[in-house]
Amino acid sequence: MAGHSKWANIRFRKGVQDARRGKIFTKYIREITVATRVGGSDIAHNPRLRTAIDKALAQNMPKDNIERAIKRGSGALDGADYEEVHYEGYTPGGAALFIECTTDNRNRTAGEVRHALAKHGGNLGTDGSVAYLFRKLTLLTFPASAASGDALLEAALEAGADDLVTGADGMVEVLAPPEALGSLRETLSRRGFPPIEAAVVLRPTTSILLAGDEAVQTMKLLDVLEDLDDVQNIYTNAEFPEELMSQSSA
Repeated sequence: MAGHSKWANIRFRKGVQDARRGKIFTKYIREITVATRVGGSDIAHNPRLRTAIDKALAQNMPKDNIERAIKRGSGALDGADYEEVHYEGYTPGGAALFIECTTDNRNRTAGEVRHALAKHGGNLGTDGSVAYLFRKLTLLTFPASAASGDALLEAALEAGADDLVTGADGMVEVLAPPEALGSLRETLSRRGFPPIEAAVVLRPTTSILLAGDEAVQTMKLLDVLEDLDDVQNIYTNAEFPEELMSQSSA
């Protein structure tokens, strides 16, 4: 999750309000639990778990909550048996959607996702219908100041990164193979470049520019999906007019 659930290349979202804090904590607890179950409780050897914990701490989640989630994931405490599922579909206007969830009830999650899509002009697709439009990669984000000179670029390439780009918001992004998350973050941190965020994400290989009612509907759909407790990450190849993005971030 994408400190947040990421829409590919979309950085705006509403400020965290008290009413939503519980939902955000629920998502992190689930991710920490699943990450522990899949990769173990040692963050030195489980980059996914470390990423989840870092994001939870950044949102001021109490450490007791984090420790309980780790214990549930390792089997030391009883709790819900979460599993990972994903759904593929389309926004109004035909842009691709890839929705990652953690759930203890597949039927409930499928019903909620299907209802959200149908209510807001989207469609649920079959497995594989849009997955090929995205590639999995490690994404490390740095402040714009980190790009001064060539030091970060040189360090990143030496550590196994594929590319370094500057995003539309001025942040610097280092891209690498998905398996490089842990080693790349550790290497760059040791060399004086600790990332603001580090995660394995999906990036679209193509994009579709939406406009008018289709853009507005899609942005509403993304908000509704993000509010679902079971939804962890949302990726889309939709792009939006700058004026609409400015209104939404205001």
